[in-house]
Amino acid sequence: MDSAELGSWLRLLGCPGVGRRTARRLLSRLGSPGAVATADGQLLVELVGEDVATALQSPMPEVEELLARTQQWLSGSAARAVVAIGDPTYSPLLLETADPPLLLYAQGRLDLLHATSVAVVGSRRPTQQGIDTARQIARELSERCWTVVSGLAAGIDGAAHCGGLEGEAGTIAVVGTGLDQVYPRRHVELARRIEAGGLMLSEYPIATPPLASNFPQRNRIIAGLARGTLVVEAAVRSGSLITARLAAEEGREVLAVPGSIRAEQSRGCHALIRDGAALVESVDDILAAVAPRTRPSGPDPGAPGTVECDPPRGPARSSAATRQDSTAGDPTTEADPILRALGYDPVDLDTLMARSGHPAANINARLIELEFEGRVARLPGGRYQRRGTG
Repeated sequence: MDSAELGSWLRLLGCPGVGRRTARRLLSRLGSPGAVATADGQLLVELVGEDVATALQSPMPEVEELLARTQQWLSGSAARAVVAIGDPTYSPLLLETADPPLLLYAQGRLDLLHATSVAVVGSRRPTQQGIDTARQIARELSERCWTVVSGLAAGIDGAAHCGGLEGEAGTIAVVGTGLDQVYPRRHVELARRIEAGGLMLSEYPIATPPLASNFPQRNRIIAGLARGTLVVEAAVRSGSLITARLAAEEGREVLAVPGSIRAEQSRGCHALIRDGAALVESVDDILAAVAPRTRPSGPDPGAPGTVECDPPRGPARSSAATRQDSTAGDPTTEADPILRALGYDPVDLDTLMARSGHPAANINARLIELEFEGRVARLPGGRYQRRGTG
C-alpha cells in the first residue's frame, strides 16, 4: 500500500460521522477510498447526508499527522504492514463475517492470516488450573498445526498465547489498541515474543490508547479469524462470552471447558455448555468439533501467505490410547495419595486431611515436594491446586 492509498484509507475511516457501516456503503458505491476522496459533492450528499459529505470534503489536519505516525511506524520493521479488505493477504475467513474490519494493522507473520485457527479465551482472573489448561491446550493445538487466536488480555489469553508460541503454528493476538501500544503493560515481553513468532493484529490506528469501548469490538475479529472459539474459565458476565456469542452468530463452533460447580470462573462455561457448546476435556474434543469444517487437504498451498505447516490434524489416536490418557488424567486413579485427595479444584489443608486421612505434617511435607516439582500451586488463602495434568 503506497502513501496515497494509505492516506485515503485514513481519511475515510478518520472522518467524523463515518463509522464502519457508512464506510462500507461508500466503498460499495464508489469502489475505493481514493474514489470517495474525489467524489462529486452532490453524490456524497445522496449517499451519506449533507453533514458527513461536508466533513469528507473538509481539510483533516489530524489525518495528515496520523499518516506521518503510521509511516514512521511502518518504517521501523519489515514485519509491519497495513492490510486493507480485498488485499490478497487479508484473512478469507474474516472476510466471511458480517462486520469485517476494513483496515488491519499487522506485525509479525502475515502468513497466519491464512492459517487454520482456533480462538482460546477466558477469565482475566483465572485459577492456576485454568492457566495451565489454556496453555496446554493451546500448545497441543499449535503442535497439530492449528494457530491459536486470543486477545492478549491478562489471564487465560496470555496463557493461550504462550502455549501457541510453543508449537509450530504460532499465535495471533488481536488487540484493542494501536500496535505501538501494549495493554496490559505486563504483557510487553509477551507482545515482543508474538511479534517474533506469531502475529500482532489491530484495526485501531497507531497511537490509539486502551479505550474500554474498543475491547468488545475487537472480540468480533478474534471470533472471525477462528473456526471455533474455546472458553476456558469465564464468569457469567464476561467478555469471553461476548466472543463466544459472536462466534455462534457467525456459524462457528463454540466450545467450553467445564469446571467446579463451586467456582465463579466456571459458571460462564457451564452456561455455554447448557446452551449447546461442545464440552471440552482434551484437544481431541476440539478437533472432533472443528476439524470436520476444514478442508481435508488443509490450507491451500498456493494461497498468499499460507502457513508452512502440515495440514491441520484432527483426532488420530486409537480408542485404546484415548482411554489410557483418560485414565491417566483421572484423580481417582492417582497413585500419590495427596494428589488423589487434591483432585483438580482448589482445596485447603483441612480438606486434604479429611480426604486423605494423613496428618498435617505429612501433607505439608508432600505439598512442598509437589510444589518444587511444579505439580501443585499454592494459592492465596492457604489453598492448593493441582497444575496441568501432572
